[in-house]
Amino acid sequence: MPSTCADDLDLLKTAGAAGAVLALAYFRRDQKVWTKDGGSPVSEADIAVDRRLAEILRAARPDYGWLSEETTDSPQRLDRTRVFVVDPIDGTRGFIAGCNEWTISLAVVAGGRPIAAVLMVPAASISFWAVAGGGAYRNGERLEVGVDKDLASPRFASPRRYVSAFEKETGTAVRHRVVPSLAYRIALVAANEIDVAIAKPNARDWDLAAADLLVQEAGARLADLSGQALRYNGTETAHPTLIATTPALFGRVADMVRDVDGQGHAEGPGNQDGENGRRSGEPRTATASPGLWRGT
Repeated sequence: MPSTCADDLDLLKTAGAAGAVLALAYFRRDQKVWTKDGGSPVSEADIAVDRRLAEILRAARPDYGWLSEETTDSPQRLDRTRVFVVDPIDGTRGFIAGCNEWTISLAVVAGGRPIAAVLMVPAASISFWAVAGGGAYRNGERLEVGVDKDLASPRFASPRRYVSAFEKETGTAVRHRVVPSLAYRIALVAANEIDVAIAKPNARDWDLAAADLLVQEAGARLADLSGQALRYNGTETAHPTLIATTPALFGRVADMVRDVDGQGHAEGPGNQDGENGRRSGEPRTATASPGLWRGT
């Protein structure tokens, strides 16, 4: 009998809990760190957690495809009805630096969309989960975004240039939160702790799939600038500029992003990007700023 979405969710929870225990065993301890081809780091913990998740998930669902940031991709996943989409540690820079806001992201994708998702924030004892049509939850509490159109003091998690543009356009001070994990930034929209999260181009399926289902089930949306929902498990796993916010705010934020990007603004240090690329090079030390609110 085929597994139900609820069955898959239970399996993701089991795997996520095991991954969290393993990741915490490495957290704030000396470990090897390598540099990927794109310049972002990967740690011993990334590899160990990836292997543990694969052991649990692929053994339980051998007919499912597999797409993970830390596993060499295979075209075999393209022919599978359901696919695990996994990031063993999203926010590796924050993890290495000792920041609490890194995540373990797990999703099952079917027909190009996530149908079950778990996002663990182990160092903060937080777990999110969602199933298609069944709502989104954080530590057992159902999530539902607000519907207000006016932002008296908006909360952004995005590259700094968008914050500056919004402040200039509206004359409104923005609270800017820096979060190492892209998946967590998006999930915070579902949790009503962030009003707008913006991802620069090249975020990957594994950064997004679990958080996408969370915002969808909480009543928000994650989409490209045209408002098109994301499709997963394609030949290409990278995505363009993305916005996570409420439906009421989406159009206004998309117009602002188009204006800013059309002016060719450069991004300085401390930008908020997904951590993509492949491993290469020798061990090195990486640093990152912890998540925090920055007054403007």
